[in-house]
Amino acid sequence: MGIKLHSSLLLIALSATGTSLVHAVDVSQARDALTKQESDADTERALEEVFEAAENSYSLLRQGNLGLNYSFDYSYYGDQRLSLIIEPQVDSDGQITGSSNILSADVNPAATHTFTNSFSLDYGLLDNLTIGGRMPLIAKYDSEAAITNFSMGDLSGTARWQPWGIVPGAISKTLFSSIKLKNGDSPYEIDTNKHLASGSGYYSISAGGSVSKVLDPVVLFGSGTYGYNFAETDLNQLRDGAILKEVHPGSSISGSMGFAYSLSYDVSLSVSFQASYNDETKFVLQRGNDTINSTIGSQVTGLMNFALGVRVSPKTITNINIGFGMTESAPDFLVGFSMPIDIEGIKPSL
Repeated sequence: MGIKLHSSLLLIALSATGTSLVHAVDVSQARDALTKQESDADTERALEEVFEAAENSYSLLRQGNLGLNYSFDYSYYGDQRLSLIIEPQVDSDGQITGSSNILSADVNPAATHTFTNSFSLDYGLLDNLTIGGRMPLIAKYDSEAAITNFSMGDLSGTARWQPWGIVPGAISKTLFSSIKLKNGDSPYEIDTNKHLASGSGYYSISAGGSVSKVLDPVVLFGSGTYGYNFAETDLNQLRDGAILKEVHPGSSISGSMGFAYSLSYDVSLSVSFQASYNDETKFVLQRGNDTINSTIGSQVTGLMNFALGVRVSPKTITNINIGFGMTESAPDFLVGFSMPIDIEGIKPSL
């Protein structure tokens, strides 16, 4: 029985909760922790192939074959932003006493809408080794600042390897590693009052593995990933009267698990849960001759995702997913759509 599942996992927007000097500086890192990475997309395609690979020794693309996939994702993140004007109290000699007065407090509702169109290309280097790349095109809108941005996101590349062949009834195992570039608009280089970031602003690498097991008509699957983010130095961004000079993003650990259920040969449903832990991020800022070190603490995020896969032709399956956040930092909701693009014409003949 051929079953296809595509549980597209999307990232979520997180608001920074550090000091005012780094307000919203690290939003992009928190968002990237659960965003759909190239390795995530590869894991999903590997699961799809497992379900139809009874005649193959491996579930990846066969040597010399190409696979092109398109996906569209929308996420909505609503928030209440608190704006404070604080004046320190001084004594009769003009010295600061340590107390402060709140002159103004204003709560403004805000919402961020993110639309992502992604193209992922895979190539079967060997029967058990597939390499691929992902190019996201991003449109973002911030309702509070009325700012819109249309830009390319961060490019990424991934290698997937199956050291062990597929054995019917046994657990399928796939290892993967990926690298993400900083092609998108960096949140540490733009004018945050006039522009929105489309990228993370730093390079990162990750590695992990995924497993799946077919218990007809149910398929269980899970994956785990460790990500290392490289520090960014020689920055010169104005933030709240200080100059941001360095960003040291923390590492991240993420994982997902779920199951798919085949309703028929043409329809399948899946449920998955994804969680991520981001280590603390450190910032180095300069105000006048003073150097300021600030830290945003570690954060945990999680979301639930539901996906429907429908076979619209013998070779094409479309996938629609809807998800919602389970933590305060998660999006209110997210919607995704994906489908393969037929490129049979450029594949080598059998």
